[in-house]
Amino acid sequence: MKSILIAAAGAAALLVAAPAMADSPSYAGTTWYGNLGYSNVGVDGFGSPDFSAITGRVGARFGKFFGVEGELTGGVDSEHVNIGGVSGNARLNDQYAVYGVGYLPVSPNWDVLGRIGYGTTDFHTSVPGAGSFNGSSNSWNYGVGTQYMFDAANGVRGDYTRSNYDHGPDGNTWAISYVRKF
Repeated sequence: MKSILIAAAGAAALLVAAPAMADSPSYAGTTWYGNLGYSNVGVDGFGSPDFSAITGRVGARFGKFFGVEGELTGGVDSEHVNIGGVSGNARLNDQYAVYGVGYLPVSPNWDVLGRIGYGTTDFHTSVPGAGSFNGSSNSWNYGVGTQYMFDAANGVRGDYTRSNYDHGPDGNTWAISYVRKF
């Protein structure tokens, strides 16, 4: 009778622990993931426009602390700008960037992250009477964020990135996205 109770208690413990283990992220090997979400891209100067955008990322996490990711952002609106006293409209066409990412696990499902990378941003500007032009600028980017996984595959991420452009003013991007691990 005693061995039956011990076996039943062991089986119950395994049944309770198995879902918890399945929901915890695994840090063994390489984990691939994708993000899709909303970004607010702000530019210093020119009237400080804030562009709404959709951002997608694909990345690989190598173990517990390090990873890389590629990012593509597409603008969805235009903003009023002031360039040298002349009013016009500007639109964020797209941004491309590649990052190295460092992770600091806070709990089994929650990470704080930092990232640094290099990218290109393309804008379209239109000034009445002067015409329109497209321009791009490369930038060194760095930022911080946090990520919470609801289970082993699904989560949410919020992050901030500062862009130091080689031509023109610098920028700030705030993003919130859905995370999916593959």
